[in-house]
Amino acid sequence: MEGGGGGGTLSEIYQSSRRLLLRARDGLERLERLESSSSSSSASSVGTGMNSSELAFAIKRDISQIQSLCVEMDRLWRSIGARGQRDLWKRKVELVAEEVDSLKESLDKILLRQQKRMLEAKERAELLERANGESSHILRIFDDEAQAMQSARNSSMMLEEAYSTGVAILSSYSVQRDRLKRAQRKALDILNTVGLSNSVLKLIERRHRVDKWIAYAGMVTTVVVFYGFWRWTH
Repeated sequence: MEGGGGGGTLSEIYQSSRRLLLRARDGLERLERLESSSSSSSASSVGTGMNSSELAFAIKRDISQIQSLCVEMDRLWRSIGARGQRDLWKRKVELVAEEVDSLKESLDKILLRQQKRMLEAKERAELLERANGESSHILRIFDDEAQAMQSARNSSMMLEEAYSTGVAILSSYSVQRDRLKRAQRKALDILNTVGLSNSVLKLIERRHRVDKWIAYAGMVTTVVVFYGFWRWTH
């Protein structure tokens, strides 16, 4: 399966997520067909050269990418000004999120069933080997397949962790940006309310410098007076 990319606008990202949903759904259907025909000799491929482990990993990768796009779309629809358009996009994004959750649940069920069948088949092969000593090659086949399935599950966990990290980073970025915007608006409102012009600010700054020099002069005078008093008394 090829990776799908999202555009910059909400509409482009939405179209990318729909394409990925179609691809993931098609991959699930092929994986289910492969599962139902697992007893045949051609069960190791699904017409694309992929075995079940590779196909499951590709589907999981698409699902994780769709979830990331949902996070981005959720951020973008909130910035739409028109109430009607904002509500419409909110519902569209919710539908995509619900559909990708359903696909993820279906994939997890398939992976669990496959792992269970592998364990059962391995147990049967072990019984046969103990009975006639001629099933060692069968055990090796199932061991290889079980390891491939475990690798797919490990890769899925890594993708989920990466997705969670991405969600946390995007959410933190969105919150910080909203706070900065509110602070900027508040500062502008305060300046507009007070009505301070550049000339008034410069006048205040000059007055501050004058006050500072007066303070310095007072300190110097005090030192001189105390020094003269000390000299006079000694």
